[in-house]
Amino acid sequence: MNPLTTFTLSLSINGKPWSGEVPIEETLLELLRNRLRLTGTKRSCESEVCGACTVLVDGQAISACNYLAFEAHEKSVLTIEGVAQNERLDPLQEAFIRNIGAQCGYCTPGQIMAAKALLRNNPNPNRDQIAEWLSGNICRCGAYGAIAQSILEAAHEYSK
Repeated sequence: MNPLTTFTLSLSINGKPWSGEVPIEETLLELLRNRLRLTGTKRSCESEVCGACTVLVDGQAISACNYLAFEAHEKSVLTIEGVAQNERLDPLQEAFIRNIGAQCGYCTPGQIMAAKALLRNNPNPNRDQIAEWLSGNICRCGAYGAIAQSILEAAHEYSK
């Protein structure tokens, strides 16, 4: 690869180190889905509107569709594939299943990742705060009530 058009990227993905050459125009979404085969992060609007591509970079929710891979250099990236620990679902994942917060499932990884960031920032949100925080995550099935209930239940579980 041409050194003027590539970047030597080093980062942590789901707790594991990764490094390699990436084209400077490659998005984090492309790196995750195409190169690393972490396909839980979804491609949808490609304009930071729908939230389907939400991942956490150093604990902050970002839209991977417009975040260049090299911007994650020496940072920690968490995708939906890294949320479960030791093959045990995270309380958010369990709550989404229990409340049917994932109808078609397309938006679910982005919803869960945004909710993880919310609960790190505000461990005890109310419904209005959840609605405001997730306003950038679109659910075409309209499962917003179930999603909010899932987040409230997970917040309760995390507080134990």
